[in-house]
Amino acid sequence: MMSKLIAPSILAADFANLQRDVEMINRSEADWFHIDIMDGVFVPNISFGMPVLRDIVKHATKTIDCHLMIVDPDRYVETFAQLGCNILTVHYEACTHLHRTLQLIKSHGMKAGVALNPHTSIDLLKDVIQDIDLVCLMSVNPGFGGQSFIENTYNKVARLKELINAKGCDTLIEIDGGVTDKNAKQLTDAGADVLVAGSYVFKSTDQEATVKSLKALANS
Repeated sequence: MMSKLIAPSILAADFANLQRDVEMINRSEADWFHIDIMDGVFVPNISFGMPVLRDIVKHATKTIDCHLMIVDPDRYVETFAQLGCNILTVHYEACTHLHRTLQLIKSHGMKAGVALNPHTSIDLLKDVIQDIDLVCLMSVNPGFGGQSFIENTYNKVARLKELINAKGCDTLIEIDGGVTDKNAKQLTDAGADVLVAGSYVFKSTDQEATVKSLKALANS
């Protein structure tokens, strides 16, 4: 069985010391870099764009997991591939032609992810689940870090796992938002494969130790 993965969210890093924080993730037991790109239109916040991503990739030695919280993501798929993204996740709610977007992502050699907002039903994915490498379930409303976890997420994970198993897919389930030591094990027990942790990791006094304990908990 694949071990459960930890993906620290760069959105919570210290932007004045970004290289230092990237190198901390490299040294730690984290598996992926989770990178949120926000446009101020799809979500009420702006994060960072291509130049910052390029500099993160320059120093990162692990999988680059990009989460696009933007409208019309198709315009930028090729750019993100060129910048070195390994996984590109788009929002279901932002894609009029989701199947086409997924094929576009894969045609550029990346794994294709789909994110669902808290109110969006996983049933909407049943006709495309076989084309999705990763489903990112938002366990907070997207746009800002540091929000508290939405409890309905556990049911959603379990239902999504049932759908994936019923279709015989190997789609990964990622949880994004409010992940801490209080819910990590419950989430992986419900079927989650990847836990995104932002504030919980970066606001801790010993970040590497926090990643290590979270990973141990997720795999316990």
